[in-house]
Amino acid sequence: MSNLDRSPVVTVRGGLAEVAAEPVRELLAPRSVQLGESSEVRRLLPNIHRRMVGAWCFVDHYGPDDIADEPGMRVAPHPHCGLQTLSWLHQGEVEHRDSLGSLATIRPYELGLMTAGHGIAHSEQSPVAHPALLHGAQLWIALPDASRETGPAWEHHSDLPVVRTAHGLSATLMLGAFDGAESPGTTYSPIVGMDLDLAPGAATALPLEPDFEYAALAMTGLVDVDGVPVERGTMLYLGCGRRELRLRSESGGAVMLLGGEPFEERIVMFWNWIGRSGEEIAGYREAWQAGERFGTVYGYDGARLDAPPLPGVPLKARGRVREG
Repeated sequence: MSNLDRSPVVTVRGGLAEVAAEPVRELLAPRSVQLGESSEVRRLLPNIHRRMVGAWCFVDHYGPDDIADEPGMRVAPHPHCGLQTLSWLHQGEVEHRDSLGSLATIRPYELGLMTAGHGIAHSEQSPVAHPALLHGAQLWIALPDASRETGPAWEHHSDLPVVRTAHGLSATLMLGAFDGAESPGTTYSPIVGMDLDLAPGAATALPLEPDFEYAALAMTGLVDVDGVPVERGTMLYLGCGRRELRLRSESGGAVMLLGGEPFEERIVMFWNWIGRSGEEIAGYREAWQAGERFGTVYGYDGARLDAPPLPGVPLKARGRVREG
């Protein structure tokens, strides 16, 4: 998924200085962002207060939206590099095309994972004949320096591990490992992503890795996360140092749990690219505008996106949390 902001800010993030080394409870409110021609999303990361959770650096939540009489999602071809994108649905369908020639329809609880690496372009749209409701999330994962120039790749996994407990919890493993299960999705740093479904009346404690930092995004319903009520479309940042996470829901609900080792490297993120300097970002923009590096997406009915202009101010480091 693209960041379609036409005047995005160049930011520097990552590093360990602002990681919460102890358990915390920071409720992050979303920001509404127009996506493509007909969709609006709730942006949780980057947030005005916190910009990364482990290697997770971008989170959009959308829906449930009634698109029965609308085109639904339409995100024209755009470039990525230095990151992975993860597409996740609870309802609806999204058609993915990319410059490798991949064509796939992502359905609920299937993993659509794109490794941009050196560079790739893709588009996303609802199929012409699509379900009435669209509800899901789009996420980015920053690639560490040793892997950020890897060749681009696309993965579509329709059969993911599901871990069930006796306490009304069902965990679909998107990325990483949990309770002896392991996702087939390729990862480049210690990371985990799970979709947790809680039955009505469920109350349980989920084991965690104390070296990871975590956040919980409420997908549906109202879920009590470590004593904090988290409503749909909001995210609770949990910090590090936890060995378990208590979850409870009276009426039932679902949360996406994101975690990973704090990302040590400082990264520069602008539009749909992640680099290490402003000069690199300028080079990515020049290559995209010249039709180089990222390839061509065929089959999308419409023009590709132009890159927004670079800001005329020096690079400003913002880090993981808002300064000042």
